[in-house]
Amino acid sequence: MNSPGESLLYRINERVTQCKLCPRLSTHIGQIGKSKVKRFINEQYWAKPLPGFGDVEAKLLIIGLAPAAHGGNRTGRMFTGDSSGDWVAKALFLTGFANIPTSRFRNDGLILKGAYIVAVVRCAPPNNRPTALEISNCSQYLLAELNILDTTEVILALGKIAFDAYCKASNLKGLAFGHGSHYRIKGDKILLASYHPSRQNTNTHKLTWQMWIDIFKTVRSLISDR
Repeated sequence: MNSPGESLLYRINERVTQCKLCPRLSTHIGQIGKSKVKRFINEQYWAKPLPGFGDVEAKLLIIGLAPAAHGGNRTGRMFTGDSSGDWVAKALFLTGFANIPTSRFRNDGLILKGAYIVAVVRCAPPNNRPTALEISNCSQYLLAELNILDTTEVILALGKIAFDAYCKASNLKGLAFGHGSHYRIKGDKILLASYHPSRQNTNTHKLTWQMWIDIFKTVRSLISDR
């Protein structure tokens, strides 16, 4: 039997996948799903808003920006089927939060242990840039998930947009984004910031692998210490 948390998250995920609040995003992901790219021309794209996934009793909550056009928007799972997903899955595996080091497609056997993944915006936005209204529209889902995932000890925000969105949703003021910055919030929780593992950051070495894995080692130490 599903736990109350699982049932509530299932209902939220159902709402997410059926969401049509942002016409620009709905049109964009639909067009991507039809036009595709050459390397995935024979694949059936998900082309719908993406729900969160992971362990309902997570101690780590990862907040990303939005699905990638040919990653999550294609595979139907966040951080799956693209280079960012490769970085996330490998780091989760190496620090004990996942059972395998890869995230390639929706039913590939990946299981998160003590971690849950969401995003600020659930549809792939043009040029990876959601508007303020689109972020606001999607915030209802993040707020609902935060209320359900009450076992969370560490919130890892990937990028400034995710960091700011979490701060707004949690009514936190005066916190500054910076890679590796962390803040004790709400008494027993910690908000940790990291650069997003996008190609823009990893290819330019703004975010190196060592910087990235150190973030997850920090997460693990923060959780194990309590």
